Amino acid sequence: MNQLGKSDLYVSRVSFGCMSLGENQAANSEVLRKAADRGINYFDTADLYQKGLNELYVGEALKPIRKDVIIATKVGNQWRTDGSGWDWNPSKDYILKSVEQSLKRLKTDYIDLYQLHGGTIEDPIDETIEAFELLKQQGKIRWYGISSIRPNVIREYVARSNMVSVMMQYSLLDHRPEEEVLQLLHDQGISVVCRGAVAQGLLLGKEAETYLQYTDSEVSRAAKAVAKMATEGGLSKLDVALGYVWGHPAVATAALGIRTSAQLDEAIHVLQHAKPLAESQRSQLHQSVRNYTYEVHR
Repeated sequence: MNQLGKSDLYVSRVSFGCMSLGENQAANSEVLRKAADRGINYFDTADLYQKGLNELYVGEALKPIRKDVIIATKVGNQWRTDGSGWDWNPSKDYILKSVEQSLKRLKTDYIDLYQLHGGTIEDPIDETIEAFELLKQQGKIRWYGISSIRPNVIREYVARSNMVSVMMQYSLLDHRPEEEVLQLLHDQGISVVCRGAVAQGLLLGKEAETYLQYTDSEVSRAAKAVAKMATEGGLSKLDVALGYVWGHPAVATAALGIRTSAQLDEAIHVLQHAKPLAESQRSQLHQSVRNYTYEVHR
């Protein structure tokens, strides 16, 4: 277990990304409870997913073991009344209203980690922080963080808030956080919840295609480097992909999108057996890709 920032939350190195869940409550409950039984204690959802149904599925499944798990959800994307899409709303009023709905759907009276689901430098950041701090004082949330890949936004929350985590995309094929953000967060005692560690499966052998700024041939080269290290070390490709992100001390957990029992079995095996890669191994993998830095939101 890793401590999440300076909080009293200790999270499993592999966490359950609930966005991938389907619409069968029985199947969802089975896989979520099995995950908890086998050592995964951190479950990440959002009010945005399936227009709130995802929180309902998670809440129903985990209600009997609520005290044994860590539930994280997100706020800030407001569905339009006609259901045609959503708009960004980080206002204090909206957050204070939304948390009540999330608590109801999750069948709990507190949320372990409440996260802002995005953010721009133009947001009323102090107002957003006020909302989180108030909810913490009220006991409706235990801790808060943000979900963002934007360095300029992250720096503002580091300077102005008491957040304990930042959820961000990070992998061998998206190593932009390595430029400055990961070290900043580590220095400030703020943890990273990693998403996208397998780059949509491209690092695990999915047919190569363009990804972010990388061509399909460049993606293929990175995937081959992962496969080579896995073969030589007697590891799975998932061991290597997760070992890469775990290798940075800022990363507390890597969220995997899990839907099926087979996917869960693989995730549990990695949780129980894989280790962070050594810096020499991470450097070796890094040589397979061009350097990639943030072009905007700096």
